[in-house]
Amino acid sequence: MSTTPSTVGGRTEVDFSEFPLAEKGNTFETFFVGQRLRHHWGRTVTEADAVLFNSLTLNYSPLFTNVTYASAYGHPSLPLNPYFVFLTVLGLSVEDTSEKDGGLFLGVRYARFLRPVYVGDTLTASSEVVAVRDSDSRPMNGVVTWRTQGHNQHGELVHEFERTNFVARQRRSA
Repeated sequence: MSTTPSTVGGRTEVDFSEFPLAEKGNTFETFFVGQRLRHHWGRTVTEADAVLFNSLTLNYSPLFTNVTYASAYGHPSLPLNPYFVFLTVLGLSVEDTSEKDGGLFLGVRYARFLRPVYVGDTLTASSEVVAVRDSDSRPMNGVVTWRTQGHNQHGELVHEFERTNFVARQRRSA
């Protein structure tokens, strides 16, 4: 097996079969109540993230778009839209929790926004399994509920929520 790319017509050709996809996610059987998952390295939020999110969601609240307005409410700079924070923390958790075989999202029980997040902050996430049960309607899946927390670079808790997903069971080989 050669990993050296070949050149064809001035273009470099790569044999992608030499780079197998890594298995990601966990199956239902790997989760247990009380299990704690520390998710990968985190994400630093940029000004482009904030502007793009507000534009795409048509959220032009002056709290997130007007520095003078935000400073009148005690913010040192524009805070990030809390829904952006929620989606970022959720996204950080997916690879370890519900990514396996595209586990269907069943809902969020609660979401708490505890501290403002600003451009330049780095968000990290961790989750705890709070419930695991069989699915009555989908025998190939189980149902798992996680409490996920997002922290900033100072270790301060900025966001917390609880969500539930279907999670694929281990496939039995024939």
